[in-house]
Amino acid sequence: MDNSDPEKNHEPCQLTRRPLMLCPICGKTIPDGSTLCLGCGTKLASGKSKIAAFIPYRKGRKWGFCNQGGNMVIPAAFENTLSFCEGLARVKLNGQYGYIDGKGNIAIPAVYDGADSFAGGLARVIGLNDKWGFVDVKGDMTIPAIYDSVLSFREGLARVNLNGRWGFVDARGNMAIPAIYDYAEDFSEGLARVNLYGKGGFLDVGGDMAIPAIYDGADSFAEGLARVVVNEKQGFIDIMGQTVVPIVYDDADDFSEGLARVTIDGRWGFIDAKGTMVIPAAYANALPFNGGLACVEIDGKYGFIDAQGRMAIPAIYDWARSFSEGLASVGLSGKWGFVDTKGNMTIAAMFDRTDDFSKGLARVEVKGTYGYINSEGTRYWND
Repeated sequence: MDNSDPEKNHEPCQLTRRPLMLCPICGKTIPDGSTLCLGCGTKLASGKSKIAAFIPYRKGRKWGFCNQGGNMVIPAAFENTLSFCEGLARVKLNGQYGYIDGKGNIAIPAVYDGADSFAGGLARVIGLNDKWGFVDVKGDMTIPAIYDSVLSFREGLARVNLNGRWGFVDARGNMAIPAIYDYAEDFSEGLARVNLYGKGGFLDVGGDMAIPAIYDGADSFAEGLARVVVNEKQGFIDIMGQTVVPIVYDDADDFSEGLARVTIDGRWGFIDAKGTMVIPAAYANALPFNGGLACVEIDGKYGFIDAQGRMAIPAIYDWARSFSEGLASVGLSGKWGFVDTKGNMTIAAMFDRTDDFSKGLARVEVKGTYGYINSEGTRYWND
């Protein structure tokens, strides 16, 4: 997400955030992640069986919130909204940002030039002089707005930029790791990738250099491995800094579902965590596995293969993206729609742009305006 423009972040809620949810049987509000509704006793097998209690709904150019049935529960009075996270929703009112509660009351006044959803009890906001800080759910500025840039908390720390250098603060605003790095990424699996003097390495949460900054490039850890670059070739190291996949590939991406895409001589294939080429490098392009399938390009068209390399969905689409919550966005004749894992076009290609599904909703664009749809294609807007 672009740190300077929170309005570009339109996902319903990131995985670290906890939106209000409803039981699909009785409609009672339940905590995100619950496996049992205390209202009616219904067992909830997974997050897919729950729906957002309040769905962002656009009426003309104004935004409010509706329930699953499309009935307005918070009037469309705002210029922009994000979904509810941790009981509050970020809204835009008269060009400024603030937060409302589940009854539509202003919980934190709209006085900020920029703001993001709550995560871990804190939300990043732009205060005076275009500086960033964090507010709590009461609206108190718990971490002063003194930073040139900040990102949301992850694994207990938030990365911040101070005078062009990156470091990390804890939830009390203490500088846990000094801002001395050329660049830093969020902590992932206990380590954060940093750049120092043009080289990449990894810090632990105590700020110690767990893996020396010796690489020409690096990515965050995923599934216990991190991509690194040496002399324009790429491979993978483990959390001890040991090379476990040889640094021989022209390009590579993070591991996802046990496989990572790599290129050899301009063609993409997939390796396992031991570096074995389990799916030959035969594709003009490929995306990481998600939901057991990976998007690949064949003769200028896109389809999906399974983890054994078998063609699960024919390569007939002009464009495609990875699966998310059982649906993948695909392009046909300049429009976008969604297919399921069996290749059925469950939502017709009628949109100018689509985002991935998250918490049962996907943001779509039609003729320059956007709104949300659910997995059945129901539209939550009224022009």
